[in-house]
Amino acid sequence: MPRKTAVQTSIRMARRIWNNLSREALIRLREIATQHDFSVAAGDLIYLNNGWYVTHTGLIGLARRKRCSGIHVEAVDSLCNSGANRFVLKATVFPSKGSSGFVGYGDADPSNVSPLVRGAEMRVAETRAVNRALRKAYGIGICSAEEIGTSPNPTEKLRPQKANGNGNGTGPKVRDRLCQIIRQHKLEPELVRAYAVDFCGTKTLREATREQVENFVQQLADWAEKDRNALLCQLNSYTRPSQEVVA
Repeated sequence: MPRKTAVQTSIRMARRIWNNLSREALIRLREIATQHDFSVAAGDLIYLNNGWYVTHTGLIGLARRKRCSGIHVEAVDSLCNSGANRFVLKATVFPSKGSSGFVGYGDADPSNVSPLVRGAEMRVAETRAVNRALRKAYGIGICSAEEIGTSPNPTEKLRPQKANGNGNGTGPKVRDRLCQIIRQHKLEPELVRAYAVDFCGTKTLREATREQVENFVQQLADWAEKDRNALLCQLNSYTRPSQEVVA
């Protein structure tokens, strides 16, 4: 798709997802999408707090298009405290084989991450470090969404479903409710599964706790009801290969 057409597509989709975007916001979107070949449909950009933010998906996609030579990540041991779930990681991005590298640091602890990803602070710190290094390497002037600890649909901490008074504390089966949501809102099951794994912070969905899955299903239902287009945008961000660029 020609770049001009791709930018116009992003603008149309942004208008559908985020109502009442100002003229200035649309002009800024055009500039960002044109300069870095970012796509709203692919989940590269998110509009939060009256400003545009690039996503981890968008930055990794940019690195792939630019043929990034490699990304190295390591923990800063002197600043980490696993007992307190505080982690500081250092990422170095090598845009080319002869590059000395661009360094970025990322930190995460229970005080600066969303309640939805509590327990996955080390992964959040890694993502933030990689994002900062990539932004430096490729001259991205806007912050990434993951660095501010918010999601495309900020919510308060979600609670698992209450029992229905049947004494077993389980209520309706989570799997059945998830299937119902997928059918009702015509969602792609494989993309929902990929989002669920990312949401729960596990390698596979089987490794997630019941509470994590219940929280995910509750958010999925709320988001589908309130803004299905924004949810589809998030799900579409999982259509690209998930592996990061490696040396």
